[in-house]
Parts: sequence; C-alpha cells; structure tokens
Amino acid sequence: LWDLPEDGAPQRLPPIRRIVTTHDSNGKAIVMMDGPAPRRELRGRGNLSTLIWGTDQTPADIWSDEDFGIRNSDIPPPPMGSWFRIIDYPGHMTGRMHRTDTLDYIVCMHGEIDMELDDGVMVHMSEGDVMIQQGTNHSWINNGDEPCRVAFMLIDGKPQS
Repeated sequence: LWDLPEDGAPQRLPPIRRIVTTHDSNGKAIVMMDGPAPRRELRGRGNLSTLIWGTDQTPADIWSDEDFGIRNSDIPPPPMGSWFRIIDYPGHMTGRMHRTDTLDYIVCMHGEIDMELDDGVMVHMSEGDVMIQQGTNHSWINNGDEPCRVAFMLIDGKPQS
C-alpha cells in the first residue's frame, strides 16, 4: 500500500511544493516560502492530509508574514475563515459519511475518486474535474488500486436555520 519514509507519512504521490508570496517592508513582492508543505497528517482511514494555507478572517490578512499553513486545522475552518488542503486517498479506501457547514471548492488533481451522497447517489471524479459542494452529507471512496489526490478549499458557511 503506502510506502512509509522516515517521518512515517505515506509517499506514493510526490510531496506537494508550496510557494507563498508576500511583501517586504518596502511593499515589494517577494517569495516568502518555496518548498514542501510542512503540515502533513496521516488521518482516519489512511488519508494523508496536507494543509496548504488557512485564514481566520474575511477579508484575509494578506500582509502577514505568519505561516498559516502550519496551524492546527480542524474541520471545518474557523468562523469567517478558510482551509486549503490537499488529501491523498489510498486505493481501496472508503471514507465515513460526514458534512460541514462550508462551501467547498474541490479539484481532482490525480487519479479517480467517487463521492457518495447520503441517498446513495455516486458522483465519479477524474483528474481535472471540479466540484462545488454546499454543505452536503457525503463520503469519499477510492475504488481503484492507485492513490487519488484531491484539493479542497473549505470556506466557512452559514449554517441552515
């Protein structure tokens, strides 16, 4: 299944290069970080979750030199905040049914995966497909032999009243 390197994180897919730009003290655009995303967590059913960035307010603070990609990143994001994470799903993995009060922009970056809705409807995603998910109950299922990499942007949403 997963090949485990020294740090214990699955590595079937290459690490994610994260490039972060900001401004120097004179307001000039600079590259603040360029390298592997540091916050990687093996979760639940063998998923490798890599936090890319997050915010804790809207509008976002774009003048900070803080690395928002190393914060604790519970699901869902903080009120008025967002999370950008990439998850690698191993082959033959079935996730649990769940929902969050978030607007999710989802991009299948590599491989194929199915999303099951609470009524059993299955939606198949292939590399390059995008989805907009509005707080629906769902689970992720990788029926294939190969891992699947999916990018998620979760934005705090208004709960149903």
